Amino acid sequence: MKTLRRIAILFFGVVFAISLFMLARILVQGRQEQAAFDRLSAALEQPESADGQNPEQSPYEALKEQNPDFFGWISIEGTNIDYPVMFTPDAPEHYLRRAFDGSSSQSGVPFLSADCFAGGGNWLIYGHNMKNGSMFADLLNYARKDFWQAHPLIQFDTLEEEGTYEVFAAFYVRVYTEGESGFAYYEYTDISQQADFEEYLAQVSGAALYDTGVEAQYGDQLITLSTCTNRSQDERFVLVGRQIQHQDS
Repeated sequence: MKTLRRIAILFFGVVFAISLFMLARILVQGRQEQAAFDRLSAALEQPESADGQNPEQSPYEALKEQNPDFFGWISIEGTNIDYPVMFTPDAPEHYLRRAFDGSSSQSGVPFLSADCFAGGGNWLIYGHNMKNGSMFADLLNYARKDFWQAHPLIQFDTLEEEGTYEVFAAFYVRVYTEGESGFAYYEYTDISQQADFEEYLAQVSGAALYDTGVEAQYGDQLITLSTCTNRSQDERFVLVGRQIQHQDS
């Protein structure tokens, strides 16, 4: 019995040590990945390119030169959300586990749905819900109305324009398998037709956790942010906003 007890203690000790090692490695990797994004964000404040040879080039153009998959930048003041947004229509989830520079990354990079297009009326952006609070983890705070009241605006800038969006709905929803019926929010990337726009708004309104009093009208450019909840594999948390102002870049 004593021998078995020693073996059991040794076994669980090894498992515990391995778990601590894996956790430490994940934490270190997470800090390194976030530091890389922080450097990209800091570069946006620089009026010149890195070599100082092109003062007329915008920071977004410089990022586009670094990586042609760069589409825009999303940020929400007062949160950790401050990231580039990628677009690879021929490889929809290319940045699911890749960093901005293409290297392997647990955090990935927020990316546009492959079905999005200019004029479609809805920018659908996916991002991970990381346990360290990075990426789109802060979206889940919008389940509380007081958090929305304190953080009502989303900034989403592209090479073409700087855009400010007003949040008007937050909700939980499932990802449905083929043959199931339900609100498949991820299918509404083209709401350029009034009937599709109104159908999307009606379903968003029906799913919303609370009433914001903000109303969208046909013709408004919308933005939809999506992340996992970690409560179940097929559940997502979604935030929807309408553009209230834009400025050509």
